[in-house]
Amino acid sequence: MAAGGGEPIYKRVLLKVSGEALMAESGFGIDPAVTTRIARDIKRATEMGVVVGVVIGGGNIFRGVSLAAKGADRVMADHMGMLATVMNALAMRMALESVGVPSVVLNALTMPQISETFSQRRLEEHLEDGKVVVFAGGTGNPFFTTDTAAALRASEMRCDALFKGTQVDGIYMEDPRKNPHARRFERLGHSEVLEKGLAVMDAAAVSLARDAGITVVVFSIHEEGEFVRILQGNGRCTTVSD
Repeated sequence: MAAGGGEPIYKRVLLKVSGEALMAESGFGIDPAVTTRIARDIKRATEMGVVVGVVIGGGNIFRGVSLAAKGADRVMADHMGMLATVMNALAMRMALESVGVPSVVLNALTMPQISETFSQRRLEEHLEDGKVVVFAGGTGNPFFTTDTAAALRASEMRCDALFKGTQVDGIYMEDPRKNPHARRFERLGHSEVLEKGLAVMDAAAVSLARDAGITVVVFSIHEEGEFVRILQGNGRCTTVSD
C-alpha cells in the first residue's frame, strides 16, 4: 500500500477480529491485555475521525462447526457459538470503556439484561452519537459465519472498508506459518479471492463485500498500531477491491 499522511484513507470501517486473537497463553478464553491493546488501536482510529464498528468471532470459547463435525445438531451448535461471540463483545466493550471510548453492544440475539437488540435505527443513532458499536451474536442465524456477519454489518454501516485482523499480515497463497516462502498478495480483486479459493474469508462474506463495493483489508491483529497505520495508507496488508 502506498504511503500516506496523517489523514485516514477510509472514513467508516468495520473491524473483524477472530476469537482466537483474544486468547491468553493458555489457548483459551480472553486475555484482557489483548482486548485493551485492540481498544487502544480503535481509540486512535476514532481520534482521527474514523467511524468504527467491531465484530468478534467466538473461537476462543466455542466453535459450533467443530461440535457439529462430531455429530452434534448444527443449529444448536451454532447458537452456542453465537453465545460465545456475545461474551467476547462484552469484554471488548469493557476494554473500550476502560480507555475512554464510548461504546455499545448491539446483539443479533435478544438478551435485554446485558445488551441492546440490533436494529438499523439504533445502529444509526449510536453512530451519530459517536459511539463504537460492537456487534454480537453473528447474524442471529445458524449456518452463517462471523465473517459473513462482519460483511453484513459493514454493509449496514455503509462502510468504506472491512478490516479483517488475522494471525498473519495479509493473504498468502499458502499458510506462511507452514511454508515461510509462501507467496503474499499485495492486492486482489474480490472475484480473484473467490476464484483462487483463498481461505481468508468464506465465500458468502467475500461475495457480500463485493456486491456492496466494500474493500476488504487483511492484516495482522497482533501488531499494535498497525490498524491505524493502514488507515493512514501505510502498514503491511493485503487489499481486496474491484
